[in-house]
Amino acid sequence: MRETPPPRILSIAGSDSSGGAGIQADVKTIAMLGGYAMTAITAVTAQNTRGVQGVETFAPDFVLAQVESCLGDIGADAVKIGMLGSAPIALALAQRLGSFAGAIVFDPVMVATSGAELADAATIYGFAALMDIASLVTPNLPELGVLTGMPLGSVDEIGEAAAALAQRHDTSVLAKGGHGGGARVVDILVAPGGEAMVFDDARLPGGHTHGTGCTLSSAIATLLGHGQPLPHAVRLARRFVRAAIEKAPGFGGGNGPLGHQAVRSLS
Repeated sequence: MRETPPPRILSIAGSDSSGGAGIQADVKTIAMLGGYAMTAITAVTAQNTRGVQGVETFAPDFVLAQVESCLGDIGADAVKIGMLGSAPIALALAQRLGSFAGAIVFDPVMVATSGAELADAATIYGFAALMDIASLVTPNLPELGVLTGMPLGSVDEIGEAAAALAQRHDTSVLAKGGHGGGARVVDILVAPGGEAMVFDDARLPGGHTHGTGCTLSSAIATLLGHGQPLPHAVRLARRFVRAAIEKAPGFGGGNGPLGHQAVRSLS
Protein backbone atom coordinates (compact mmCIF):
# COMPACT_ATOMS: atom_id res chain seq x y z
CA MET A 1 0.00 0.00 0.00
CA ARG A 2 1.43 3.34 -1.06
CA GLU A 3 2.11 5.80 1.75
CA THR A 4 0.57 9.26 1.69
CA PRO A 5 3.19 11.68 0.32
CA PRO A 6 4.50 14.35 2.68
CA PRO A 7 3.27 17.92 2.35
CA ARG A 8 5.45 19.97 0.02
CA ILE A 9 6.73 23.11 1.77
CA LEU A 10 8.60 25.87 -0.06
CA SER A 11 10.70 28.11 2.17
CA ILE A 12 11.64 31.48 0.69
CA ALA A 13 14.22 33.04 2.99
CA GLY A 14 17.86 33.90 3.58
CA SER A 15 20.65 31.47 4.35
CA ASP A 16 22.29 31.43 7.80
CA SER A 17 25.82 30.07 7.44
CA SER A 18 25.86 28.94 11.08
CA GLY A 19 22.73 26.82 10.60
CA GLY A 20 20.62 28.28 13.39
CA ALA A 21 18.10 30.40 11.53
CA GLY A 22 16.83 31.13 8.03
CA ILE A 23 16.69 28.45 5.37
CA GLN A 24 18.69 26.00 7.48
CA ALA A 25 16.29 26.22 10.43
CA ASP A 26 13.35 25.93 8.04
CA VAL A 27 14.64 22.76 6.36
CA LYS A 28 15.34 21.10 9.72
CA THR A 29 11.88 22.03 11.02
CA ILE A 30 10.01 20.93 7.91
CA ALA A 31 11.83 17.59 7.88
CA MET A 32 11.28 16.93 11.59
CA LEU A 33 7.56 17.61 11.15
CA GLY A 34 7.21 15.21 8.26
CA GLY A 35 7.25 17.63 5.36
CA TYR A 36 9.23 17.76 2.13
CA ALA A 37 11.38 20.92 2.16
CA MET A 38 12.21 23.03 -0.89
CA THR A 39 13.99 26.37 -0.91
CA ALA A 40 14.25 29.66 -2.75
CA ILE A 41 17.13 31.59 -1.21
CA THR A 42 16.83 35.38 -1.21
CA ALA A 43 20.22 36.18 0.32
CA VAL A 44 23.23 34.51 1.88
CA THR A 45 24.67 35.70 5.17
CA ALA A 46 27.98 35.28 6.92
CA GLN A 47 26.47 34.73 10.35
CA ASN A 48 27.00 33.00 13.66
CA THR A 49 25.60 33.10 17.19
CA ARG A 50 27.32 36.45 17.84
CA GLY A 51 25.92 38.38 14.89
CA VAL A 52 25.76 38.91 11.13
CA GLN A 53 29.12 39.65 9.55
CA GLY A 54 27.96 40.06 5.95
CA VAL A 55 24.99 39.80 3.57
CA GLU A 56 24.82 39.21 -0.18
CA THR A 57 21.35 39.55 -1.72
CA PHE A 58 20.31 37.80 -4.94
CA ALA A 59 18.60 39.48 -7.87
CA PRO A 60 14.77 39.23 -7.86
CA ASP A 61 14.80 37.31 -11.16
CA PHE A 62 17.02 34.63 -9.66
CA VAL A 63 14.82 34.31 -6.58
CA LEU A 64 11.79 33.92 -8.85
CA ALA A 65 13.67 31.35 -10.94
CA GLN A 66 14.13 29.23 -7.83
CA VAL A 67 10.43 29.58 -6.99
CA GLU A 68 9.44 28.58 -10.53
CA SER A 69 11.78 25.57 -10.48
CA CYS A 70 9.96 24.26 -7.40
CA LEU A 71 6.36 25.21 -8.16
CA GLY A 72 6.57 24.35 -11.85
CA ASP A 73 7.69 20.78 -11.20
CA ILE A 74 7.10 19.44 -7.68
CA GLY A 75 4.50 21.99 -6.60
CA ALA A 76 3.82 23.07 -3.03
CA ASP A 77 1.11 22.72 -0.41
CA ALA A 78 2.32 25.68 1.66
CA VAL A 79 4.87 28.47 1.41
CA LYS A 80 6.86 30.09 4.20
CA ILE A 81 8.43 33.50 3.54
CA GLY A 82 11.15 34.89 5.78
CA MET A 83 14.06 37.25 5.13
CA LEU A 84 13.52 39.02 1.79
CA GLY A 85 16.73 40.94 1.17
CA SER A 86 15.23 43.77 -0.88
CA ALA A 87 12.02 45.57 -1.77
CA PRO A 88 12.07 44.36 -5.42
CA ILE A 89 12.18 40.76 -4.15
CA ALA A 90 9.17 41.41 -1.91
CA LEU A 91 7.14 42.92 -4.73
CA ALA A 92 8.13 40.22 -7.24
CA LEU A 93 7.15 37.45 -4.82
CA ALA A 94 3.81 39.11 -4.04
CA GLN A 95 2.98 39.22 -7.74
CA ARG A 96 4.09 35.62 -8.39
CA LEU A 97 2.37 34.12 -5.34
CA GLY A 98 -0.86 36.08 -5.62
CA SER A 99 -2.50 33.13 -7.35
CA PHE A 100 -0.98 30.43 -5.11
CA ALA A 101 -3.75 28.20 -3.79
CA GLY A 102 -2.05 26.89 -0.63
CA ALA A 103 -1.27 28.53 2.70
CA ILE A 104 1.31 31.33 2.82
CA VAL A 105 2.99 32.08 6.16
CA PHE A 106 4.90 35.35 6.15
CA ASP A 107 7.43 36.06 8.89
CA PRO A 108 8.27 39.78 8.42
CA VAL A 109 11.93 39.54 9.38
CA MET A 110 13.46 42.94 10.12
CA VAL A 111 16.22 42.27 12.65
CA ALA A 112 18.19 39.12 13.52
CA THR A 113 18.14 37.81 17.07
CA SER A 114 21.65 39.22 17.43
CA GLY A 115 20.35 42.71 16.61
CA ALA A 116 21.63 42.98 13.02
CA GLU A 117 19.25 44.70 10.60
CA LEU A 118 18.03 42.40 7.83
CA ALA A 119 15.51 44.71 6.14
CA ASP A 120 15.80 48.39 5.19
CA ALA A 121 12.91 50.87 5.13
CA ALA A 122 12.09 50.21 1.47
CA THR A 123 11.91 46.44 2.05
CA ILE A 124 9.67 46.93 5.09
CA TYR A 125 7.42 49.12 2.93
CA GLY A 126 7.25 46.22 0.46
CA PHE A 127 5.99 43.90 3.21
CA ALA A 128 2.47 45.27 2.65
CA ALA A 129 2.12 43.50 -0.68
CA LEU A 130 3.04 40.17 0.88
CA MET A 131 0.77 40.66 3.88
CA ASP A 132 -2.09 41.22 1.42
CA ILE A 133 -1.68 37.69 0.03
CA ALA A 134 -0.58 35.87 3.21
CA SER A 135 -2.70 33.40 5.14
CA LEU A 136 -0.81 34.29 8.31
CA VAL A 137 1.67 36.99 9.31
CA THR A 138 3.90 36.30 12.34
CA PRO A 139 5.49 39.54 13.64
CA ASN A 140 7.36 39.73 16.92
CA LEU A 141 6.63 42.77 19.09
CA PRO A 142 9.26 45.11 17.58
CA GLU A 143 8.06 44.17 14.09
CA LEU A 144 4.42 44.64 15.07
CA GLY A 145 5.29 48.09 16.39
CA VAL A 146 6.95 49.09 13.11
CA LEU A 147 4.12 47.69 10.99
CA THR A 148 1.34 49.40 12.95
CA GLY A 149 2.87 52.37 14.76
CA MET A 150 0.65 51.49 17.72
CA PRO A 151 1.60 51.22 21.42
CA LEU A 152 2.38 47.73 22.71
CA GLY A 153 2.68 48.29 26.44
CA SER A 154 0.08 45.74 27.50
CA VAL A 155 -1.46 42.50 26.27
CA ASP A 156 -4.61 44.41 25.34
CA GLU A 157 -2.63 46.89 23.27
CA ILE A 158 -0.77 44.07 21.54
CA GLY A 159 -4.09 42.44 20.69
CA GLU A 160 -5.45 45.72 19.33
CA ALA A 161 -2.38 46.23 17.13
CA ALA A 162 -2.59 42.66 15.82
CA ALA A 163 -6.29 43.12 15.07
CA ALA A 164 -5.60 46.36 13.21
CA LEU A 165 -2.94 44.68 11.08
CA ALA A 166 -5.19 41.68 10.41
CA GLN A 167 -8.07 43.89 9.31
CA ARG A 168 -5.86 46.12 7.17
CA HIS A 169 -4.49 43.21 5.15
CA ASP A 170 -7.37 40.72 5.46
CA THR A 171 -5.06 38.10 6.97
CA SER A 172 -4.57 36.32 10.27
CA VAL A 173 -1.84 37.70 12.52
CA LEU A 174 0.13 35.90 15.21
CA ALA A 175 1.67 38.53 17.49
CA LYS A 176 4.64 36.82 19.16
CA GLY A 177 5.34 37.95 22.70
CA GLY A 178 8.84 36.60 23.17
CA HIS A 179 10.34 40.11 23.24
CA GLY A 180 8.03 41.15 26.07
CA GLY A 181 9.06 41.18 29.69
CA GLY A 182 7.89 39.01 32.53
CA ALA A 183 7.85 35.33 33.36
CA ARG A 184 5.21 34.45 30.74
CA VAL A 185 5.32 34.45 26.94
CA VAL A 186 1.96 35.48 25.52
CA ASP A 187 1.24 35.07 21.81
CA ILE A 188 -2.02 36.35 20.32
CA LEU A 189 -3.59 34.91 17.16
CA VAL A 190 -6.10 37.28 15.55
CA ALA A 191 -8.31 36.47 12.56
CA PRO A 192 -9.22 39.10 9.93
CA GLY A 193 -12.65 39.47 11.54
CA GLY A 194 -11.10 40.22 14.93
CA GLU A 195 -11.60 36.84 16.66
CA ALA A 196 -8.65 36.27 18.96
CA MET A 197 -6.98 33.32 20.67
CA VAL A 198 -4.31 33.66 23.35
CA PHE A 199 -1.42 31.24 23.91
CA ASP A 200 0.28 31.67 27.28
CA ASP A 201 3.31 29.72 28.55
CA ALA A 202 6.05 30.12 31.11
CA ARG A 203 9.20 31.69 29.69
CA LEU A 204 11.95 29.12 29.28
CA PRO A 205 15.34 29.79 30.91
CA GLY A 206 18.52 30.20 28.90
CA GLY A 207 19.58 32.33 25.95
CA HIS A 208 19.68 29.80 23.13
CA THR A 209 16.85 31.15 20.99
CA HIS A 210 18.58 31.90 17.67
CA GLY A 211 16.12 31.05 14.89
CA THR A 212 12.94 30.76 16.96
CA GLY A 213 10.92 32.95 14.60
CA CYS A 214 12.08 31.07 11.52
CA THR A 215 11.37 27.77 13.22
CA LEU A 216 7.89 28.78 14.35
CA SER A 217 6.78 30.09 10.96
CA SER A 218 8.10 27.09 9.03
CA ALA A 219 6.52 24.73 11.58
CA ILE A 220 3.14 26.43 11.13
CA ALA A 221 3.48 26.24 7.34
CA THR A 222 4.31 22.53 7.53
CA LEU A 223 1.39 21.77 9.82
CA LEU A 224 -0.97 23.73 7.57
CA GLY A 225 0.41 21.66 4.69
CA HIS A 226 -0.60 18.56 6.67
CA GLY A 227 -4.16 19.93 6.73
CA GLN A 228 -4.26 21.15 10.33
CA PRO A 229 -6.58 24.11 11.03
CA LEU A 230 -4.69 27.31 11.79
CA PRO A 231 -5.25 27.48 15.58
CA HIS A 232 -4.09 23.89 16.05
CA ALA A 233 -1.15 24.41 13.68
CA VAL A 234 -0.07 27.37 15.83
CA ARG A 235 -0.54 25.36 19.04
CA LEU A 236 1.56 22.43 17.78
CA ALA A 237 4.21 24.69 16.23
CA ARG A 238 4.68 26.53 19.53
CA ARG A 239 5.14 23.18 21.28
CA PHE A 240 7.77 22.22 18.70
CA VAL A 241 9.67 25.48 19.23
CA ARG A 242 9.57 25.16 23.01
CA ALA A 243 10.84 21.58 22.84
CA ALA A 244 13.65 22.64 20.50
CA ILE A 245 14.64 25.42 22.90
CA GLU A 246 14.75 22.92 25.75
CA LYS A 247 16.98 20.65 23.61
CA ALA A 248 19.35 23.44 22.53
CA PRO A 249 22.89 22.01 22.19
CA GLY A 250 24.59 25.07 23.69
CA PHE A 251 26.74 25.82 20.65
CA GLY A 252 28.50 29.14 20.07
CA GLY A 253 29.58 32.04 22.20
CA GLY A 254 26.43 34.10 21.70
CA ASN A 255 22.72 33.41 21.28
CA GLY A 256 22.89 29.75 20.31
CA PRO A 257 20.76 27.61 17.97
CA LEU A 258 17.83 25.36 18.83
CA GLY A 259 17.95 21.59 19.05
CA HIS A 260 15.66 20.77 16.12
CA GLN A 261 17.17 17.32 15.67
CA ALA A 262 16.22 16.26 19.21
CA VAL A 263 12.47 16.88 18.89
CA ARG A 264 11.12 13.47 17.92
CA SER A 265 7.49 13.91 18.93
CA LEU A 266 4.95 16.58 19.79
CA SER A 267 3.11 14.31 22.24
